[in-house]
Amino acid sequence: MTRKFFGTDGIRGTTNLEPMTAETALRVGQAAGTHFLRGDHRHRVVIGKDTRLSGYMMESAMVAGFTSVGMDVVLLGPMPTPAVAMLTRSMRADLGVMISASHNPFADNGIKLFGPDGYKLSDEDERSIERRLEKDPKLAKSELIGRARRIDDARGRYVQFAKDTFPEHLRLDGLKVVVDCANGAAYHVAPDALWELGAEVVPLGVSPNGLNINDECGSTHPQLLQETVVASGADIGIALDGDADRLIVVDEQGQIIDGDQLMALIALGLQARGELKGDAVVATVMSNLGLERKLGSAGLKLLRTKVGDRYVLEEMRRSGCNVGGEQSGHIILADHATTGDGLVAGLQVLAALVESKALASELLRQFEPLPQLLKNVRFNGGSEPLEADSVRERIAAAEAELEGRGRLVIRKSGTEPLIRVMAEGDDPALVERLVDDICEAVRTAA
Repeated sequence: MTRKFFGTDGIRGTTNLEPMTAETALRVGQAAGTHFLRGDHRHRVVIGKDTRLSGYMMESAMVAGFTSVGMDVVLLGPMPTPAVAMLTRSMRADLGVMISASHNPFADNGIKLFGPDGYKLSDEDERSIERRLEKDPKLAKSELIGRARRIDDARGRYVQFAKDTFPEHLRLDGLKVVVDCANGAAYHVAPDALWELGAEVVPLGVSPNGLNINDECGSTHPQLLQETVVASGADIGIALDGDADRLIVVDEQGQIIDGDQLMALIALGLQARGELKGDAVVATVMSNLGLERKLGSAGLKLLRTKVGDRYVLEEMRRSGCNVGGEQSGHIILADHATTGDGLVAGLQVLAALVESKALASELLRQFEPLPQLLKNVRFNGGSEPLEADSVRERIAAAEAELEGRGRLVIRKSGTEPLIRVMAEGDDPALVERLVDDICEAVRTAA
């Protein structure tokens, strides 16, 4: 079955265009609610959102959908995605919903669904919900319509949860931390958690107005964070994205530290304490070969998956690993959370910084990344350039040249008519030539 609504991370699109309309949100609420009406208990769904203007509309529509099929609703207000996952489990809810388009601009929005275990839904559950969207909903009897209530202490619950992941014997006293919340879902909770642990906090991106989420701030636009860290003499900077499941760090010199370096730091720290599970880290095909070599030197493996944090999590669960993530900053720490959590991952980085008494620039660069180059080639949507013999031959020749000295990743975009060509290796000139050769072969074939 071809999926019409669900992509790799829930449902996402431009607001007031399908599928991100109030009507579709209502129908998703009815379909998802009906799917999770199991057993004879009173059913409950937890709904959180980020700070987009359209969040009010989407939230109201989903409340109508869920209550119309007999499910009670608990409204959290603006909260990080990982907080919704955590509170879904904590409140014994049947379903969790996060209304967010993550790092996208304000005009977009999305719907992420979590099962009662706090994990994102399986493909099977999503297909079942899609099938229900094609049918008329089975509405509840008048006396069984659901109720909705808003809880006021959701922020405090999540702040306490995040602080509990920080080592009890440590404090952040004396540490100056700049935190950029992207004018998004963590604009209250992240600064509060850092302050309560003793840090001197310099907040950025904490004045959401419904239109400025991810606008020249947050993990996808770290320039302001870099400048502020240097100008304020801070020890470190932390940037989250709109729904706070992604983390990018900036050292005291204003240099960006990506997710690969952070995964190495966290994993090797856990290994030293005998707490790393599976003797491996799970990452995607896009993670730098330098990470793989660094882990290998410590006797650890790097298990690679397709791009997407859901695939990382699936492999973590299959292999029993407790550290995984993406170069872009989605870091999943399975001992603490069921999804990526930018604040929790950031606290582990800060704990390592406090314990080491080193400068961030010294501690956080765990390995020298290999030169990596990524280029996109647009093609006619009806063609399949990767199937062409000329492209296959060029890719095979490039792989032969890189053998033992680098790595090649060619993949088709899941959302646009693009072929993504990535190569990395010890010789940057070779990497650039091979990427350009393959891109030209794709253009010619397309």
